[in-house]
Amino acid sequence: MTKGTLFILSAPSGAGKTSLLKALREQDEQLQVCISHTTRAMRPGEENGVHYHFVDHQRFLHMVEAGEFLEHAEVFGNFYGTAEAAVREQLEQGDLVLEIDWQGARQVRKRFPEAVSIFILPPSPEDLRERLDARGQDSEEIIQGRMHDAVSEMSHYAEFDYLVINDIFDAALEELDCIVCSQRLRIVKQANEHAEQIQRLLKG
Repeated sequence: MTKGTLFILSAPSGAGKTSLLKALREQDEQLQVCISHTTRAMRPGEENGVHYHFVDHQRFLHMVEAGEFLEHAEVFGNFYGTAEAAVREQLEQGDLVLEIDWQGARQVRKRFPEAVSIFILPPSPEDLRERLDARGQDSEEIIQGRMHDAVSEMSHYAEFDYLVINDIFDAALEELDCIVCSQRLRIVKQANEHAEQIQRLLKG
């Protein structure tokens, strides 16, 4: 039995999952995040090895052929993947979050059926469009493409264990925190972590 719980966090682009995860980690230092590999270009403010492992197409395809990825997918013309060895190593240390799309989530659940999956939705199409515009990083053509693809992505919400609507940021953050806390309090986790204490109590 691994020490940590594997959490899967998915959402359409612009729903706010990255901002929510950042805030969640700031208040929960135990929560680790697995850094994915990607072939997309680095955005302003991003760092290699911090936000993603940025690699070229040839390197990525070599890793696919070598079976190094737990999951991988093509999104908006770029490849994204999660290294299985890194996931298993981090789970031995504690709770871990994978920030991946629904395709990757489906692949991960086949290998980790015990994983806890969470899907984040924006409150409305208008709000999603406003958030995508606010980034100021993408062209109108790209934004239109993301809006179109978001409908397809959001249709898979029912495949997940939990659903969070990111309308009011602080409320959505609290809901995510509640999900993580509830998993840590499950009997199998608590019994394992506090085995000695429980035995002393039962002895009277």
